[in-house]
Amino acid sequence: MNKITPIDEEYLFDGNVIISQTDLKGVITYANKLFCSVSGYKTEELVGQPHNILRHPDMPRAIFAKMWDTIQGGQAWNGLVKNLRKDGLYYWVETEILPVKDNNENITGYIAARKAASRKDIQETEETYKKMLASE
Repeated sequence: MNKITPIDEEYLFDGNVIISQTDLKGVITYANKLFCSVSGYKTEELVGQPHNILRHPDMPRAIFAKMWDTIQGGQAWNGLVKNLRKDGLYYWVETEILPVKDNNENITGYIAARKAASRKDIQETEETYKKMLASE
């Protein structure tokens, strides 16, 4: 699979942040314009779909298991994620996911903010993820 070049990533992100929101099961309820642009999907193609529509096969399952444990426990999760675009290209993002809570502190969904990951972080993380995938 082809990667979006770092120059393309800088252009796509233009210093901005991808935002998406999901329900408790990870079904997308909101995607900002930048998220649609970077992922190659239209809003109507994303809303109502599980967020893992973007999951790249190079991502270890253990990363997402830890992410779900963390956010379902009411905590913020941070990590690097390799996402798959609609056109088959991929891109790396530095991700923060926060639980959304109601007035009674019950988790009602999740909101994620992402920005382009640095080359250094990608290189370091890629090696770790390859090792993790080999042991799955």
